Amino acid sequence: MIYLDYAASTPLPKAILETMIPWFCEDFGNPSSSHYQGRKAAKAVERAREIIADKIGAYPSEIVFTSGATESNNLALKGIALARRDKGRHIITSSIEHKCILSICNYLENEGFEITYVEPNKYGEITSASISKVIRDDTIIVSISHVNNELGTTQPIREIGALCFDKGVLFHTDAAQSFCKLDINVDDMYIDLMSVSAHKCYGPKGIGALYIRDLRETKVDPVIHGAGQELGLRGGTLASPLIIGMGEAVSQSGLYIDQVAIGEVRSAFLNELGKYCSYTINGGVSVIPNILNITIQKLDIQSLMRDEELAISQGSACSSMAIDISHVLRAIGLSFEQGEKTLRISLGYGYTPQKAKAAAATLAKHIS
Repeated sequence: MIYLDYAASTPLPKAILETMIPWFCEDFGNPSSSHYQGRKAAKAVERAREIIADKIGAYPSEIVFTSGATESNNLALKGIALARRDKGRHIITSSIEHKCILSICNYLENEGFEITYVEPNKYGEITSASISKVIRDDTIIVSISHVNNELGTTQPIREIGALCFDKGVLFHTDAAQSFCKLDINVDDMYIDLMSVSAHKCYGPKGIGALYIRDLRETKVDPVIHGAGQELGLRGGTLASPLIIGMGEAVSQSGLYIDQVAIGEVRSAFLNELGKYCSYTINGGVSVIPNILNITIQKLDIQSLMRDEELAISQGSACSSMAIDISHVLRAIGLSFEQGEKTLRISLGYGYTPQKAKAAAATLAKHIS
């Protein structure tokens, strides 16, 4: 199989899996328990928390474990909206956010909040100027993804964060596609809340985290109520094997993620594909190297989707079953005809320029 969908999910390296297994089998104690097995698990969980915090320049006390970026996004937006509704009911996001963010905003609209959806330019970029035009006195939070999951466009997070800081508005970013791939420092980038997920960076599925600046001072209402875990913000027994696996993945991310090398792989793929067809790259120049969104007018999409050898995404993974083209492609001006000929190719660990050329040649079989 030729896997070209690393933006949807990455494999779990055996070395990381092996660090998790004992916490399923021998050291299975509940980290909330006061006995030795519980304390041992709790210590390992806290070590993972420290690793994740250090990766983004945060304090361990500012990290809340969740089931993944989707839950983190829910906790960030719903939690802040409910906690601050007496201060304001206006929220700003963009029209090209992950469907998770858009679904949460739709829910909040039905709860009486007003959402402003900022439109991107033709490259899928959300500028700080476009945010500045719509910030109001009653704006309580701005949410813009660090990297667009379909286009790979990297947003000017620091500029947007600085604007929000100056206006006294909280800033949230979904960093599922950038965590461990791009350098992130929450202080330098003025980030107040940030969602991350393990399975996008060679960790296990089912675990993620939400960074909350000054957690003990920033009021956030919980979405999942329970027995007080995670300072009362996320009820439920902590999934210590998954948390430990996430910590290991972050700790070892340098072994599996090399954006310079992936940039060379990307170039090799495009050069080889260019021998067979012409194509248009969507997303402009400010893109993360591992995500490539291209439109190939002569692509036989039906033939491609029947190919069991190629794992590739038409649009994002979360919209691949939709009848219409992606809302992101619509927002940057692509027609239905262009959208149905558009692919998201995402590269990852194990790819070499030679392997990328072979993948491009295989894809070319579906180009008339």
